Amino acid sequence: MANKDYYKTLGVDRNASDEDIKRAFRKLAHQHHPDKNGGDDKKFKEINEANQVLSDKNKRAQYDQFGSEHVNQAGAGGGGNPFGGGGFNGQGFDFNFGNAEDLGDLFGGFGDMFGFGGGGARGRGGAKKQQGADVVVDAEITLHDAAFGVERSFRLNKLGTCEICHGNGAATGSKISDCKTCGGQGRVGRMQQTILGAMQTVVQCSDCRGSGKIPDKRCGTCDGTGTHKHAEELSIAIPAGIDDGQTIRVSGRGEAAPYGGVSGDLYVRVHVKADKFLTRDGENIYSESHISFPRATIGGETKTHTIDGEVTIKIPEGIQSGEMIRLKGKGVARRGGARGDHFVRVTVDVPKKISRHARKLLEELDSELE
Repeated sequence: MANKDYYKTLGVDRNASDEDIKRAFRKLAHQHHPDKNGGDDKKFKEINEANQVLSDKNKRAQYDQFGSEHVNQAGAGGGGNPFGGGGFNGQGFDFNFGNAEDLGDLFGGFGDMFGFGGGGARGRGGAKKQQGADVVVDAEITLHDAAFGVERSFRLNKLGTCEICHGNGAATGSKISDCKTCGGQGRVGRMQQTILGAMQTVVQCSDCRGSGKIPDKRCGTCDGTGTHKHAEELSIAIPAGIDDGQTIRVSGRGEAAPYGGVSGDLYVRVHVKADKFLTRDGENIYSESHISFPRATIGGETKTHTIDGEVTIKIPEGIQSGEMIRLKGKGVARRGGARGDHFVRVTVDVPKKISRHARKLLEELDSELE
């Protein structure tokens, strides 16, 4: 058998570090994997063989001294293959990454399918923890509440931490020991046939449900799950400036997860009731004020509603119908505490019927203004 240049196969020099070799192999494996478009099965086998040798210190030392023939003979029979003697379809493939997370990165979406995915909360030994369900509630508030913030209380009937065992699933006074099935790791290895051949998957231990611990006697209230459905009172602060349709996420206040898993989240959907006098656009408030023609002409005062209550505003003389009067800092709170503005749209009312005296006065005014 001809001597093979494994360094050349991976595109690294003979002084390459372990990290250089690993990085080079990962790049080439992504490029040439036979299940990818443009993949090359033969090339993929070559780079895997090179990585199998160069990523193992003992094999690399033997290769540097005696060449590939000696290493291949010494490794015959699939010794050291983490997937068993047959590897992938008996080809003797050895993905020597050192941990399952790298394998999940290499195969992208396949990682989670085969139990190597890197996402999600994990328990002891890297096993994924169970996730509690999220809870969604609705809160109806006024425009005033939305502008200044308010606290709302909710009574939820949901899975929470067992009040008797405090979540450990054990009866009072019961001893808690490492799970014998997984050795306290919370996960177990399992061979599985996949589209890539036989693969070793890492799954949650079915006996301890990933916690790594088993009580001698289970809690009678929660049957060892650590969770129990009960009513819970929660007070949630709705911040100033929130708008209709926005949602508040309260981390970890959803349903508890069994066997020491991660609690879900609580989502509060906010609905702001329409106000009779005021409308909102972002951080600004708008209202309308009706005034008489004489007041629009000579100026004066009028009252208007704001989120702070009813206030008196000045009407400048000669104001036209449709003009805006700005009340600075009377709007909704912005981030940082400053408030937006309140704009009062002035509508000049023209009466349809007037008295004879009023008509005479208006006729005199009209004559004077000509």
